[in-house]
Amino acid sequence: MLSPIPILLTGLALVTLWFVIAWWRSARRGHPHGWPSPLQLAIGAIGLFFDTLGIGNYAPTTATFRFTKMVRDEWIPGTLNVGSSVPVALEAFAFVTAIAVDPLTLALMVPVGALGGYVGAGVVSRLPRRRVQLGMAIALVVGAIFMTVTNLQWIPGGGDAIGFSGPTLVAATLLNFGFCALNALGIGSYAPSLIVFSLLGMNPRSAFPIMMGSAAYGLPLAGIKFARTDKYDGRAALGMALGGIPGVLVAAYVVKSLPLEAIRWLVVIVVLYAGLSLLRTATAKQR
Repeated sequence: MLSPIPILLTGLALVTLWFVIAWWRSARRGHPHGWPSPLQLAIGAIGLFFDTLGIGNYAPTTATFRFTKMVRDEWIPGTLNVGSSVPVALEAFAFVTAIAVDPLTLALMVPVGALGGYVGAGVVSRLPRRRVQLGMAIALVVGAIFMTVTNLQWIPGGGDAIGFSGPTLVAATLLNFGFCALNALGIGSYAPSLIVFSLLGMNPRSAFPIMMGSAAYGLPLAGIKFARTDKYDGRAALGMALGGIPGVLVAAYVVKSLPLEAIRWLVVIVVLYAGLSLLRTATAKQR
């Protein structure tokens, strides 16, 4: 089979270039920018470092913006999308080119995941946010427990496959669509993708190109919308972008160099963190 990687990466490069042009035009219109502070660069570096590990950067970066009152609340979503787009595209380039994954699996799951992120903005966002967050939190915590006992070899499970086939490929593709759609609810897709793909038999390292590729297409498209409407903080977004690039490169090296057993335990930590964070968010809204 002809490798889909050149096509996927060419498309990603074009989408990212489209986003950069939209951002540049926003600055030319006079939307306030300026050189980011050391703190803003650090927020980008640390947030995107953990994003590349699969933990995600939206929740901790949002908390930091609010705690420091650095970004107006109504501009936080736009700042996150605009600031993360270029580093996340770099994540995708790093993982797609360096980590083995089945070509058919990659060619099918990345576009469908990107479509899920696009559709999710208009459909999934209408669902009851608290119930979805609570349900996903419980599912992730249970999944982390299941993955733990699998890692301890108390029950059989997991696998070393670099892709899916047959009904499993169809199921994984549909699940990826749903996970990416949940981004519209503020629920990151990385943690559920890691746990489910691993438990379906995939080498968890091979899940990273799929996750990053799906996100890398969706973020610039959302970033274009925010850049065109100027609903973001230009200085903070630039800090995320410039600081995030070295953060991504360091974290990508960490993921690619870790042995498989360490990656499996990293998945448990990522999923448990995401599940407990969602549980805290969902229950806090009930008080």
